[in-house]
Amino acid sequence: MSKTLAVLKREYLEVVRKKSFIIMTLIFPFLMAALMFVPTLLMMKGIEGKRVVVVDGTARLQEAFSAKRPTPPPEQPASKAARELGKRAETQAGGKALELKTDYVAATGDAKAAAQPYLDRLRENGSGRHERLDGVLLIPSDAFTNTDAKLVYYSRAVSDIMTEERLASTVNHALSRERLAGRGIGAVEADRLLKRLELEGVKVSKSGEEKKGGELSFLVGFIFAALLLFPTMIHGQEVMRGIVQEKTERVVEILISSMPSFDLLSGKVMGLALVGLTQVGAWLAMGGAMAVYTGGAALVAGVNVFQAVDLRVIPWFFVFFLLGYLTFVCIYAVGGAISNSDKEAQQFMGPIMMVAMVPWMLAFPILQNPESTLATVLSLVPVFTPITMFMRIIVSEPPLWQIGISVAVSVATVVAFFWMTAKIFRVGILSYGKRPSPAELWRWLKVA
Repeated sequence: MSKTLAVLKREYLEVVRKKSFIIMTLIFPFLMAALMFVPTLLMMKGIEGKRVVVVDGTARLQEAFSAKRPTPPPEQPASKAARELGKRAETQAGGKALELKTDYVAATGDAKAAAQPYLDRLRENGSGRHERLDGVLLIPSDAFTNTDAKLVYYSRAVSDIMTEERLASTVNHALSRERLAGRGIGAVEADRLLKRLELEGVKVSKSGEEKKGGELSFLVGFIFAALLLFPTMIHGQEVMRGIVQEKTERVVEILISSMPSFDLLSGKVMGLALVGLTQVGAWLAMGGAMAVYTGGAALVAGVNVFQAVDLRVIPWFFVFFLLGYLTFVCIYAVGGAISNSDKEAQQFMGPIMMVAMVPWMLAFPILQNPESTLATVLSLVPVFTPITMFMRIIVSEPPLWQIGISVAVSVATVVAFFWMTAKIFRVGILSYGKRPSPAELWRWLKVA
């Protein structure tokens, strides 16, 4: 035991004293925040400065595109929290983030023929004497009478979804107002009738407690799933590279001569597990401090960030983090023990980690429907259990018997993996040359 603790202490101190570990611990939360929010900010700025020509075949929707009338938001589900944050972001950006300039053209005859000069300008990309256009919207002449009529948006980028959604929302809102006006309903009354209701998600616990903030719970689920997965992969690779390096430099021969291989493996795995817990604990502390600091501003925007995180999930996080960590680090240790170079180890681990990342790839349907058959089965399957069950715990309340089974399955998986890893490690750590085949690995398990 003393030798195991000595290895654990060495592995732990060797990693936590590295400048790379300290730097990554400090900047990782900011990198995650950038990964989450920068794409959103860029998307909000996606239609800044866009100029679109609207060719109206009905010649009746000029008011909808006048400079005095604000453009309605896209027709998509939006909660009060999302709307308020969007308004604050738009205000802070001076309103430019959602700016969309439109030039209205009433077409009394063939709408497509009337749009042709503007399509030519769009094709020329502003290379001539005309100002550059980013798109042309064609409203068919039978838009009021034909329910199967379609709006056509021409642009050089078919992926400009935000602009398409805003233009479609504007046209459909205007069509509805005109149809109601044709039935004797005034513009003010029509706007009141067409006003969309806000949607607010409320989570109901088994005890009847109600908590708001469904969107934030979804986001928190992704963040915690990332905290479960990525530190494991990072430090698992450290274990694998360390073993390969010790094999290459023949240091392991000296270590094995002074202690059992099982003690060496245990010290390495537990030392790196403690490193992972230290790093994640620091991230959680930094995240908690940032949440407290920015919580007041979020509350002003109508977002209660504190309702998105239930303190009961924190102990479960460390339980499933440790179980998942030990599971995957054992696999990385095997990869290092049977390989003679980093390249061989990466080739061995590539397919295995692709399978292990299945819960992450299916995070969206799991978080969206945590009580589904898919989520329930994956949360009880070895290797997939730690990440899947914890994601379910974050956004719902799985039955205690399912949580108990998942913990038991994870513990049994760790024990089985540790037993197999110790046997393979004992033989493979001193094996050089060609990487063993699956048949040879099976033989090592039987004879070691």
